Parts: sequence; structure tokens; C-alpha cells
Amino acid sequence: MVAPPKAGRREWAGLAILALPTLLVSMDLTVLHLTVPGLTEDLHPSSTQLLWIVDIYGFMIAGCLVAAGSLGDRIGRRRLMLYGAAVFGVASVLAAMSDSAAMLIATRGLLGIAGATLMPSTMALIRNMFLDDVERSRAIGVWMTSFMAGAALGPLVGGALLNFFWWGSVLLMGVPVMLLLLLLGPKLLPEYRTDAAGPLDPVSVLLSLGSVLSVVYGVKQIAGHGVTPLSVAIAVGGVLLGWAFVHRQRGSANPLLDLGLFSSIRFNVAIVALLVNTGVMMGLNFFAAQYLQLVHGSSPLEAGLWTLPMTIAGIPVVLLVPSVSRRIRPAYVMAFGLVVAAVGFALITQVQVSHLALLVAGTVVMFVGLSAMGVFGTDMAVSAAPPERAGAASAVTSTANELGGALGLALLGSVGTSVYRAGMTDSDLTGIPARTSQDAQESLGGAVQAADGLSGQDSAGLLSTARDAFLDSLHVVSLVCGVTVLVLAAVIAVLLRNTGRPGEEQDMPLSQAAPDGVEAG
Repeated sequence: MVAPPKAGRREWAGLAILALPTLLVSMDLTVLHLTVPGLTEDLHPSSTQLLWIVDIYGFMIAGCLVAAGSLGDRIGRRRLMLYGAAVFGVASVLAAMSDSAAMLIATRGLLGIAGATLMPSTMALIRNMFLDDVERSRAIGVWMTSFMAGAALGPLVGGALLNFFWWGSVLLMGVPVMLLLLLLGPKLLPEYRTDAAGPLDPVSVLLSLGSVLSVVYGVKQIAGHGVTPLSVAIAVGGVLLGWAFVHRQRGSANPLLDLGLFSSIRFNVAIVALLVNTGVMMGLNFFAAQYLQLVHGSSPLEAGLWTLPMTIAGIPVVLLVPSVSRRIRPAYVMAFGLVVAAVGFALITQVQVSHLALLVAGTVVMFVGLSAMGVFGTDMAVSAAPPERAGAASAVTSTANELGGALGLALLGSVGTSVYRAGMTDSDLTGIPARTSQDAQESLGGAVQAADGLSGQDSAGLLSTARDAFLDSLHVVSLVCGVTVLVLAAVIAVLLRNTGRPGEEQDMPLSQAAPDGVEAG
């Protein structure tokens, strides 16, 4: 068997360029959180408008990923990425200059659409630029590192900018990055597209958008506000739209999403693994952030700094672990990473009020294990598809991560909230006014606010009770996460035990020659 060609200087330089938009897109998911007080003072949004300002960006990314990935396969992945970069830069300026809440919502939505064109394009180009298994895994590790670093750096960079400039300054970070991408991208990145694809089906685009948006919105509403008839109806409606989308793809001559991707067990297991991997990570991080701010008493900026150790610890893992695949099957590395993550979750089950160091250590161990799983899971999903379908496969991978994050927050958030409320209900709150007691039973944040209106002893007693109840919820959520990743590790080790080692038979080739329709660049 002829070994696939190694990547050259142009490919590795191109990877550095691809890391830039990935870093920025993930930063924009979190960077706006610290600007809420400033933009509220300037734009006076209603509570509903404020929620849309924060959430619309992520919603539009999730909803447009499938359509963007398929469009990149048709018109060219580099071309789509450069178009998206131009739109992202312009939308960043418009968002920063917004003079009304409605304008900011609209421009943030446009930023989300542009971001959706960047994510699958970068991953698909990596699939086509790096044909060697180990090199591609390393390239994906660099991609993941930039994404993780962006999410971690968002609040830190945003906080630094807000110390000197107005709230809109955090949105202008995208402008120089996108200009650099537009200048260097055509020189360093090759163009890939498939000539066999037909025109986009507008009905499929709308069904895909409506399905993902409805599911993500419904699940996030459930996570944030509990189960309501409206949130359940929206989520179920999204599932029905998804069913209609799949039905239409089966009968279409030019499907937006080739369902043949799901004929590969490697692809299917990898997608489910990524969904679960992101879900437990996002769910646990949600509770860890509350611990840092409401139990330990850290400011938002300090809490962000305490999350840096896990990001820093994950970087060498995602960069170095691909070398292991030459000697050990990737499925076993993925399973081992999940076992390591389970150890991290076990450590977090022992965290108490004064155990900040133990929480940080647990999140570091958890993140190291989940990072190893994420590198090989992403590589397995993208490489299971032939190069001409890399855009669609990358879009499904990104969508799985988005849905995993939303589901993790909703399901684990519901579990944690139930444990917290049960603990507060069983506690002795004698002497606490009924209204104050009711607020405290809703959430730890509500308890902290309620305690501010009480006298010294009552306030301290309520805070102690609420923090104990919250720690119980943190322990249960960590236990659920640990059991979940152990089950996933066993599934991966069994179902994928015969796939992944170079030179062995696979249900779909890991590396293939460039398809028809590839341009030199």
C-alpha cells in the first residue's frame, strides 16, 4: 500500500492561518458576557432582547453549519471561508457600532452565519491538506487547541479591553484577524470542491436551519428556565423538522447532507462520542463556574483565570497524543482518555467549600482525558468520509458538538437543580421569610442574592445551607458524568476495536487520494 504524501511547509503554514478564525469564532461565543453591563447602559435592551444578544450568535452557528458545510463542498471550501471572513469582519464593525438592541441582535446573528461558514471550512481543508494519519491528527490537535484557547481567552481578553475601551471594542478583535486571513489565505490555502454536487436545495436548507435552531433553543430554554410546555413544544417541533429533513434527503438527487456518511460505524460512533464528550464537559464547567463565583467568591475575571490551568494542560495532550496512534489503536486511546476523565470527575465528587485546589485539579484531569478523546473522535469522524464529502462531515461534527453542549447543559443542569432543590427543601430554614426562602430554593445564585437582605446570622446560615446543597448537586453531576464516560469508553473499545490502526482494513479508508474537482489553489 502506497503511503499518503506528507504535508509540506505550505500546508503547515496554512494550518496556522486556519487556526486564526477558529480561535476568533470560539472567542466570540464567550467574549460578550462581560460586556452586558456596558451595553445595557448604552442600548437599554429589554430582558428578552438581552438574552437574544447573548445567544443569537451561537444559535445561528448551530443552525447554519450543515448548510455551510454542503455549500463549501459545492463552491469551494477556501472560497466559502474567505467570503465568510469578509462578512465576519464587516459584521464585527457593525456590531461594535450598534446604536440599538435590535441592531446588535441583527449583527450578532450575521456574525453567527459567517462563523458557521468558517468552522466546517477550516476542518474540511485540514482533511484535504493532511492525508497522513498522524499528521492529520496533529493538525486537528492544533485546530482544537485554538478553539479551546479562544473559549478560555474570550472573557480574559474581553475584561482587559473593557478596562480601557467601550463595550463594542471586544467585537472589533475580529477585524485584523479576518484581514490577515483574506490576505494570506489565497496564497497558503489550496482550493477543494467536488464537481459532482448539484445546486443547493432551499427547502432542505430551511428544514435544516429550523430543526437545529428549534432543538438548541428548546433545550437551552429547558436548561435555563426548567421544563415548560412551550420549550418542550419547540424542541419536539425541531425533532419533527429534522425527520422531515432526513426524509427529503433520502429522495433528493442533490441532497444537502449525504446520508451515506452514516453508513460508517466509525463515523456514527465518533459523532455520538463527540456529542457526549462535549455534553459532559459543558455541563460540568457550568457547575464549576458557579462554584468559583458563588462558593469560592471569585470575580468573573478571577474565575476565568482559574479555568486556564485545564486549558493549558490540554494543549500538550492534543498536540502530542496523535503520535501514540502509530502503536496503539485510536479507539483504545479514546477509551483510555475517557477513563482518565472519569478520574477527574471522581476527584470533583470530593470537593468541599474550601477545596479550590481539588476542583482545579479535577477539572485539569477531566479536561486532559476529554481532550484526548476529542482529538481522535474528531479525526475519526472527518476521516471516515471521503475527501469530496469532508465539508459535510465537518459540519455534522461541529453540529454534534453544538448539540452536545446544549444537551449537556440542559440534562446535567436539570439533574443538578433537582438535587439542589431537594437539599434546600429538606433543610431547616426556620426564621427565613417565606419569599426569601422560596428564592433561595430556586438556585444558588438566588440564595446568594436572598442572603444579602438578611441579618448577619441568618444570612450566614442561609449561605451555608445553600452552598452545602449546591455541593451535593455538584457531586451528583460529577458522578453522572463519570459513569457516562466510563460507559462510553466501553462502547468505543468494543465497537471500534478493529478500526484505526494504519494499514488495517477499515469500513471507510482513512486517507484517500484527492478527488476529482480539486484545484491547485
